[in-house]
Amino acid sequence: MTAQAQNSRTPHLDRVAGPADLRDFTDIELATLAQELRAETIETVSRTGGHLGSSLGVVELTVALHAVFRTPFDKLIWDVGHQCYPHKILTGRRHKMASLRQEGGISGFTKRAESPFDPFGAAHSSTSISAALGFTIGRDMGQPTGDAIAVIGDGSITAGMAYEALNNAGAEGRRLFVVLNDNAMSIAPPVGALSHHLTHIDSPAEKLRDIAEGLVSTLPGPLRDLARHARETAFGQRPPATMFEHLGFTYVGPIDGHSMPDLLATFRAVRNRAEGPVLIHVRTQKGKGYAPAEQSDCKYHGVAKFDVQSGNQRKSNSSAPSYTAVFGQALTEAAAQDPLIVGVTAAMPSGTGLDVMARRFPSRVYDVGIAEQHAVTFAAGMAASGLKPFCAIYSTFLQRAYDQIVHDVALQGLPVRFAIDRAGLVGADGATHAGSFDIAYLANLPGMVVMAAGDEAELRRMVATAAAHDSGPIAFRYPRGEGSGASLEGPALPLTIGKGRVLCEGTQVALLSFGAHLPEVLAAATLLARQGVSCTVADARFAKPLDHDLIDQLVAHHRAVLTIEQGAVGGFGAQVLHYLAETGQLQSGAALRSLVLPDQFIDQASPEAMYAAAGLTADKIAAQALRMIGVESLQLHRGEAG
Repeated sequence: MTAQAQNSRTPHLDRVAGPADLRDFTDIELATLAQELRAETIETVSRTGGHLGSSLGVVELTVALHAVFRTPFDKLIWDVGHQCYPHKILTGRRHKMASLRQEGGISGFTKRAESPFDPFGAAHSSTSISAALGFTIGRDMGQPTGDAIAVIGDGSITAGMAYEALNNAGAEGRRLFVVLNDNAMSIAPPVGALSHHLTHIDSPAEKLRDIAEGLVSTLPGPLRDLARHARETAFGQRPPATMFEHLGFTYVGPIDGHSMPDLLATFRAVRNRAEGPVLIHVRTQKGKGYAPAEQSDCKYHGVAKFDVQSGNQRKSNSSAPSYTAVFGQALTEAAAQDPLIVGVTAAMPSGTGLDVMARRFPSRVYDVGIAEQHAVTFAAGMAASGLKPFCAIYSTFLQRAYDQIVHDVALQGLPVRFAIDRAGLVGADGATHAGSFDIAYLANLPGMVVMAAGDEAELRRMVATAAAHDSGPIAFRYPRGEGSGASLEGPALPLTIGKGRVLCEGTQVALLSFGAHLPEVLAAATLLARQGVSCTVADARFAKPLDHDLIDQLVAHHRAVLTIEQGAVGGFGAQVLHYLAETGQLQSGAALRSLVLPDQFIDQASPEAMYAAAGLTADKIAAQALRMIGVESLQLHRGEAG
């Protein structure tokens, strides 16, 4: 061993270029490797931020899986992928971890384009079992792939898609491995009957009975005795079957997910003997091995950069409240005035701000687990009963419930209120979490009202507007992060449906903004003014119904009208252009353009860098406006706008 290796804090990890190297380690060395891997994960995330608690909970599990299975020939599929940092370190990306979740760096989730050890990309939940079954079919039809192993959390397995996959896999009866990572904690505390069921599965000896013959020769002493006892018990009174066994799986567990001997023995046994689908129930602790994470209510699910010794995270310099906090407080105030208001969320009470209302009105907030489809139809049933449900779901997750929005809400004209957080580009979580499409996929639905808040004060008013709106579905979108510092004093009065506002008036160019890009649009107007261009700035507020009077006035009295939104093509700008085409105004003489997100997925970076890549900075907005009136260059830069 070299002097450098002797002085290293990670001598075992330093020997790992890829998972194949783990198969040369002894079991004791693998346990030591896990300790080093945990420490390195903590150090890495302290510098980059990211999903810490979930990654710390699967360190031993990650090492054991890669040591026993032959990845990447065997396909290891992480559900969501937010727990994959130890996996990335072990699979040849250790030297890239400093770039985690940064522009040009590696993703915070699994990503096919990044490594052959990421056979299936993920960032949304409950996809792993379906994908693993797909690989299994491919293997059995002659494709060059080995076993498929899905690792799914106790939160993710509450979603309907996971049940559908379990049902299909059990019926197929093919060799497939599902590792249920049960940490009794997804982002919020787990909810539902399945969580109760998992909590009351207690005896490893009983649940090892189905493969006891294979385990006896491989288990360490204490577990060998348990396995023998299980085999004997099986000849007597058979314990009640788990729900997984009823679905056709061999159930093994629960196993201590932080015991390397238990994990290695179990994985070796099932790998050597399994013929059909097997579910291995592993119990872990989210945040394991780092006291601040273990003691946190959310187990350090997502963290900013932090000090390793104290656990203190870096604070934002902004004094403005987040849009999420403004929504939570506004809804709570509305609920205090109206006892019919209820909140619905899909495993994200704190992420959506509904935890504020839940603290004051705990019996009126419903967390349904990671089940967006159910959440929407559940809210539809509430609305049909006469309640006023606010269904608070991130834009990117609401996509998962589109059929329910169409069929169960819009078609029936039910007044479900959709509070759409994380609208627009979200930064380090990248394309998988970007709220790019909700304007387009909601504004095309008959009877749907679609709003977007230009600032925090407007968000408060949109909450009030939604609370007062009983004639059909209504949605309002707002971004992640802090607001612009708008005043939140005074009552939040409802808006007039379908009416925008003019913030400043000019004569040459009209900038028609929809949503939270309004500060950038105002900055563009300042740049144009410095160029001597007289500019009107209007906040549309509504993508549906459109403010026809406002649009008519802008087109009639300006040389150019430019719409700007934090959404994909097919959204607000498309609605405006369609209206102008239908009314014959496209030939009015005014130049008409729309600035939207480009027709591509944008990788992670800061939100500012992502919007720059999308061409939606103030100087690019101003430059587009100048081109529309025949001016080719913008002389002033954003910094000169004051």
